[in-house]
Amino acid sequence: MILETKRLILRPWCEDDAEELYKYARDPEVGPPAGWPPHTSVENSLEIIRTVLSATETYAVCLKENGKPIGSIGLHRNDLAEKDDEYELGYWIGKPFWGQGFIPEASREMLRYAFEELGMNRIWCGYYDGNEKSRRVQEKLGFVYHHTTEGLEVGQMNEIRTGHSNLMTKERYQKVELFREQKKLLDTFLETGAISCAQYEKSFGDLCDLMEMHGVE
Repeated sequence: MILETKRLILRPWCEDDAEELYKYARDPEVGPPAGWPPHTSVENSLEIIRTVLSATETYAVCLKENGKPIGSIGLHRNDLAEKDDEYELGYWIGKPFWGQGFIPEASREMLRYAFEELGMNRIWCGYYDGNEKSRRVQEKLGFVYHHTTEGLEVGQMNEIRTGHSNLMTKERYQKVELFREQKKLLDTFLETGAISCAQYEKSFGDLCDLMEMHGVE
């Protein structure tokens, strides 16, 4: 399966990606906050591609402009997502690409794919205490806080951590997407002169109030 967004291609990892993977996965600020150690060599990255990133519904996040991977995203089943109609969303991106909206963009496409094509009803997403970047991504996507678990064993890091779990239901996903489409329509109306700036600001304010009421950004 290959998925596309405005700026990205999401595709299966291949062995030729090992060098690019190592370039970003060796950074100690990338893996450890998500619960895995930095890669130690290109060979280590190749082994990770063969054993971990080859899992079903795991994708390299690639720039459309050059096709090179800059991160990873996937849908997984684990202790949090055990049922046939649910997955957990996981992701990371190389440090040079932080703050550019790539992971929210990729995640929205993964949510669309999960709910609209795979027939899922619930998508979980979590982060370890202190990983504020991941928490913020989940807020932007519209996930809702579900629970906190203390004393989690993070085997790859040989640590005990506190984890926070958020949830997106299919019903909420549809509501979030409706709000986003309404915002796009308002932007189009303003750009084409169909509404004035004053009308836009009033309508946008009303939409923001409604979105805030439902906990959607």
